[in-house]
Amino acid sequence: MSNFTPYLERNQAFAASGAQADVPRIPFVPFNQLYLITCIDSRVEPAAVLGARLGEALVARNVGGRVTPAVIKDLAWIVHLHENKTPDADWFEIAVIHHTDCGSALFADDDLRAGYAARGGWDEQTSLEMAVLEPSRTVRKDIAKLRSAPELAPGIGDIKIGGYVYDLGTGKITTVVQPG
Repeated sequence: MSNFTPYLERNQAFAASGAQADVPRIPFVPFNQLYLITCIDSRVEPAAVLGARLGEALVARNVGGRVTPAVIKDLAWIVHLHENKTPDADWFEIAVIHHTDCGSALFADDDLRAGYAARGGWDEQTSLEMAVLEPSRTVRKDIAKLRSAPELAPGIGDIKIGGYVYDLGTGKITTVVQPG
């Protein structure tokens, strides 16, 4: 039996429920006009932590939940769609969520970082910058990166962006940067 087998079984129940019919009409434009950027850590699952349901939000997940060039490129497409497919919608919001005890902190370890770079991963400087050691600091940095990304201009000025930290110990999310 594969590790994926239970998920295939759960999918059969999902498909039988008919929930897949209740999704947004326009692809990539979620019901709640929300784009979440968060970590790939399995302890930070948006459906569990936030109660996010099918069709409510777009979710970008990567190591540390960091704003990377790939996230910016994806978001540029979403911003473009938002501007052109939902011109009557007066807002769109981005939530950047970092968390405590993030595995990306291991990028601060010189040996691990050097080995990763040698393997073909990010260069050592980029890897070090990806480390989430102080989530409230890195959230602010990532919001500034979004606000200044040329690929997102000029539409990013009309988009609310909030920054949050999820505490793995308490299960609570704290607002670090009010959406604005």
